[in-house]
Amino acid sequence: MTRLFLVVALIGFILVACQESYTPLPIVGNYDLEYSTRNGKEFVDTIYPRMVDFEYLNQDSVIISSKDMKGKIWVSDFFFTSCPTICPTMTTQMKRLNEELSDLSGEIQFMSFSINPKMDNPTRLRAYMKKHKIEAKNWQFFTGDEEKTHKLGIENFQIFAGKDAESAGGYAHSPAFTLVDRDGYIRGVYVGVEPEDVDRMAKDIRLLLKHEYGVTGSK
Repeated sequence: MTRLFLVVALIGFILVACQESYTPLPIVGNYDLEYSTRNGKEFVDTIYPRMVDFEYLNQDSVIISSKDMKGKIWVSDFFFTSCPTICPTMTTQMKRLNEELSDLSGEIQFMSFSINPKMDNPTRLRAYMKKHKIEAKNWQFFTGDEEKTHKLGIENFQIFAGKDAESAGGYAHSPAFTLVDRDGYIRGVYVGVEPEDVDRMAKDIRLLLKHEYGVTGSK
């Protein structure tokens, strides 16, 4: 009986040791501290920023709102179709990321926001998608109010976007891919022109879905 107990205990130890460890991804962004008193005791709560509601016209001339995409985690970038520098590389890496996570396509919403909406109407967005052979059903290309888009990037998606006469194409923006969880919290910002960082993002997305939402892909 003692020997059997030791064997069972050893197997249990091995199984626990082999389980994938998970350190929760941080919540990114400036937070506030909220002080309160409950039952005579003082408490300090950390209030993290959450994504605001928004709506945009997509490549098919359909208005899509953030509420339409709830229940999924988001992967976003900010770009413009006439960008002569980092945008093509970002789009190539985003496409690769989308394909790498294709077994989880029902759980992830990809979105690319144009920072030059005066030029990037739905027709131009469709042409851009065709040029880059993008056929993913879970990837929206958005165009809308320029000022609001730049503000959304800076204040909510943790990226910089704005007009810059000295930059190629007349705009400057971060090469960032932003990861937002189902609850609207930013869980990571990655360098979209660095394949190694995009690979890290793919791994983080799988871990986030598996350990926080119980979703496991086929890979």
